[in-house]
Amino acid sequence: MKVGLFVPCYIDQFYPKVAIATLELLEKQGCEVYFPTNQTCCGQPMANSGFAHLTEGCNNLFIDNFKDCDYIVCPSGSCTLHIKDHLHSEKQEASAMQIRQKVYELVEFLTDVLKVETLDAHFPHKVGLHQSCHGQRGLHLAQMSELNAAPFSKPEQLLRGVKGLELITLARKDECCGFGGTFCVFEEAISVKMGKDRVADHTQNGAEYITAGDMSCLMHLEGILKRQGSSVKVVHIAEILNAI
Repeated sequence: MKVGLFVPCYIDQFYPKVAIATLELLEKQGCEVYFPTNQTCCGQPMANSGFAHLTEGCNNLFIDNFKDCDYIVCPSGSCTLHIKDHLHSEKQEASAMQIRQKVYELVEFLTDVLKVETLDAHFPHKVGLHQSCHGQRGLHLAQMSELNAAPFSKPEQLLRGVKGLELITLARKDECCGFGGTFCVFEEAISVKMGKDRVADHTQNGAEYITAGDMSCLMHLEGILKRQGSSVKVVHIAEILNAI
C-alpha cells in the first residue's frame, strides 16, 4: 500500500525526529511511504481562528499532494481531525471527500488498519499517557471517562506491549492540557493553569516521561516542565513505539 506521510508544520519545524520515527515505524510495518516535500500547514490554525474561508489554497495543495495515496497517516490527532472534518475544495470536492475518508492518525492507523497488537519496542521508563482532546473526543482513540461505557484506549494498548515500559496511573487521565491551539494565546493564564495541573498529575504519580499522540500538547507541557526545572521529559508516542 502507498501511505502518504502528512507531517504537521510544528513537527516539521521543531520536532523533526517525531516525523522520522513515524516514517521508520510505518516502514517496519511494510508500508511504502510517500512524503510530499512541498506540503505545508493543513490550515487548522486559520480555521480555528474563524478564517476557514481563507484555507482554499492550503486545501487544494493538500489534495494535490495526497490524492493518489491509498492512506494518509499523520502523527497528530488535531491535524488529522481537521482534515477529516474540514477539508473542502470548490475545485476538487470529490477528491477532498475521498481524502477525508482515508486520512488516519498514527495510532489509529496502526490499530485499526494494520491491526498491530504489539511492536518490537523497548523503553524502560515510567511513562504517563496524556490523552489529547482531539484524539480522544474527535477520533475516539480512547473512551471518555464521563461516559458510562466500557473503557478502552488504543494508545494505551500499544504502550502496554512495549518492553520495559511502566504505564503510570493518573488521577484524571483524560483532562485537557490547556494548549488548544490559539486558545493558549488568547487565554494564556487559563491555559498555563490547566497545563500546570496536567503536569502535576504526571509528576506526582512518578512519571519519568509524558507521552501523547499530539506533539502540540507535549510542546505546551514541555514548556511548563522546563520552567519548573523538572527532570520529567516529553516524548511522542511514535518515538516510544519505534524505540529499540
